[in-house]
Amino acid sequence: MPAPLSSDLRQRIIAAYDAKEGSQRQLAKRFKVSPSFIRDLMRHHRETGSVQPKPHGGGAVAKLGKEQLPIVEALVTAQPDVLLEELCERFAERTQVEVSVSTMQRAVCKLKLSVKKNTECF
Repeated sequence: MPAPLSSDLRQRIIAAYDAKEGSQRQLAKRFKVSPSFIRDLMRHHRETGSVQPKPHGGGAVAKLGKEQLPIVEALVTAQPDVLLEELCERFAERTQVEVSVSTMQRAVCKLKLSVKKNTECF
């Protein structure tokens, strides 16, 4: 995601709009931004009196947090050659939280562990 536009540019757009130097579409062309950016900036300025960008909204909350990593570590330590799918099932049995194989892989990598199926034939 690109960084927010500078406060200086935002201030110049507001000043140009207040000085009636053009419509929102004309200002969008002049400052090389989208018309929707001009519209949203004007609304934000009108409502808050500020031209500062809004804070980042965050993202999805991880299903496996720092509290669950010791559980994953214990499961891998107990059986190092377990498949990731089996690890997900065992984790779900223990915590009632279902996670995908890719989520489990990221947790295992974060712990700097390895899960490799034992391929030796007996």
